[in-house]
Amino acid sequence: MRLYAGTSQNFITDSSHNQIAGKLKAAFFASYGFNPSENEVNSWRNSLLNISAVFQNADLLDHGIILEYQLPMSSKRIDCLICGKNEESLDNAVIIELKQWSKCEESIGENEVVTWVGGAKRDVLHPSAQVSQYRWYLQDSHTAFYEGPEPVGLHACAYLHNYDYDSNDVIFATKFNRLILDSPIFTADDTDTLSSFLFSKLSKGEGIPVLNRIEESRYRPSKQLMEHVGQVIRGNPQYILLDEQKVIYDKILALVKGGFHNKQKYAIIVKGGPGTGKSVVAINLMADLLTQHYNAHYATGSRAFTATLRKAIGVRGSIQFKFFNSYVSAQQNDIDVLICDESHRIRETSNNRWTVKTKCSSSPQIDELFKAAKVLVFFIDDLQVVRPGEIGSSYYIKDAAKRHKAIVHEHELEIQFRCNGSDGFVNWVDNTLGIKRTANAIWSSEEQFEFKIFDSPFALENAIKGRVSQGFTGRVTAGFCWPWATQLDKDGTLVNDVVIGDYIRPWNARDELSSLPKDIPKAQLWAYDLNGINQIGCIYTAQGFEFDYVGVIIGKDLTYNFDKRNWEGDYKHSYDSVVKKSGGSFLKLVKNTYRVLLSRGIKGCYVYFMDKATEQFVRTRME
Repeated sequence: MRLYAGTSQNFITDSSHNQIAGKLKAAFFASYGFNPSENEVNSWRNSLLNISAVFQNADLLDHGIILEYQLPMSSKRIDCLICGKNEESLDNAVIIELKQWSKCEESIGENEVVTWVGGAKRDVLHPSAQVSQYRWYLQDSHTAFYEGPEPVGLHACAYLHNYDYDSNDVIFATKFNRLILDSPIFTADDTDTLSSFLFSKLSKGEGIPVLNRIEESRYRPSKQLMEHVGQVIRGNPQYILLDEQKVIYDKILALVKGGFHNKQKYAIIVKGGPGTGKSVVAINLMADLLTQHYNAHYATGSRAFTATLRKAIGVRGSIQFKFFNSYVSAQQNDIDVLICDESHRIRETSNNRWTVKTKCSSSPQIDELFKAAKVLVFFIDDLQVVRPGEIGSSYYIKDAAKRHKAIVHEHELEIQFRCNGSDGFVNWVDNTLGIKRTANAIWSSEEQFEFKIFDSPFALENAIKGRVSQGFTGRVTAGFCWPWATQLDKDGTLVNDVVIGDYIRPWNARDELSSLPKDIPKAQLWAYDLNGINQIGCIYTAQGFEFDYVGVIIGKDLTYNFDKRNWEGDYKHSYDSVVKKSGGSFLKLVKNTYRVLLSRGIKGCYVYFMDKATEQFVRTRME
């Protein structure tokens, strides 16, 4: 998706006549359903006028221009891409990152500087680092740049049109030499140099066929975390970290090294909604910490997620992957770095019904975690709590950090990698379920993410299996509205628990079942094993995972009342014994459950409603 595409000559005309910002604003509203901020519109007006003057100066008048080009499977947009042919008549393109900065300061991060952004001084990626990430990401996900005997050559640079050149400026510090060599940075004094750089890549023009080639090519199928985690841990990362992901990653590494050497305890809280890449950052961080010989542990509150990680990594590395309740007997600062993924699943204590009385802990689970590690990194979504015993929240963690005299750093991830890079779908789900008010009140059929409502569970399941037969990943999930059997039928198959008229299917296997046939994965591996497509997944096996397409059966535990104009939770239709006893929290927890299930899809979400009044309400929230 892009907000503008055309010839360089038309772009120069639109800029010089002060029309470009208005066209982008109209395209933005048509794409997202709300207007961009005035700051963004002013940024377009100023930066694009400056770059259009450079194109004119370089005599780049026969080229293709794409503005605000959305990276595949991400909500980040490239400022400007210009394309054409080079001296050898080979297709080429250049990404140009535009900045209005006038100065910056030194940052402790390896790839960061500090500048004034969003009303405060913040750590941000060096412009060359930022645009290099965009180039690598695009080369790794867009067929135009890697397929065929002569893929489109891709280059990158940054243009700081308000920045006065000073060789001693921090932006030209020695530590950035490699980045600047790879993706040059040009300041206000470098108009001629930038013109020469662009002309050297695009001297022959003929840019429209190249532009069409880029726009008509396809995206490579999404890389999924679990398929590559083994390679990541072995020091061969398959994911590119973008913008705030990279900033947070570098900041954490710097604090880890500082905390390790100065004995100061740190708590780093990284907040982000579904699909913002929390686990991607966590896995990359874990890989690098281990290869740098830090004693790092990766802990979660999910048996399924941890078991799947261990399966992907293999026996040798699985010892570093733990549960939140693994640190009852840990000594002070046993661990250098403790990465706590899905931190909203932290519980009151580490005791459970299987804990022997003599081994019960008298400490809160959060205190055990703080005691165990020198540096703790909490990845959290405050809206993913789905059980009453899960009490992890940003406030709760900060309160514990204060008790343990830990310095707290907070960050937030906003890039959307799931839901086809669409922030809109998650926002629409939040708004529709009444979890929080957002600007996305109505779902548009023009969105890249595919959302469909089906008239029967058969149709929904067939659609998911159809996608799987095409090479995509997919699973069918449901609300916890049926009992969960613990036995196999006489023929060695799972008992069918989910019953909707003639539609009968089994839940995923329970952990208690042993000696399962090879074609039935254990509950912990339902999301990872290909045979998981033959069972219905529940919240406890789906949370933390992602698929290309997810199917969701929404039961009668959550319905919409048209007369009262509100959502209602009905515990009589719930078979989650813990959630049923949550009293006044039942409705909130059930809403969060369906929010998690609906946001598991990367490319699409298919839904079947058991309650037709609820389906009717959701349809009123669709274009």
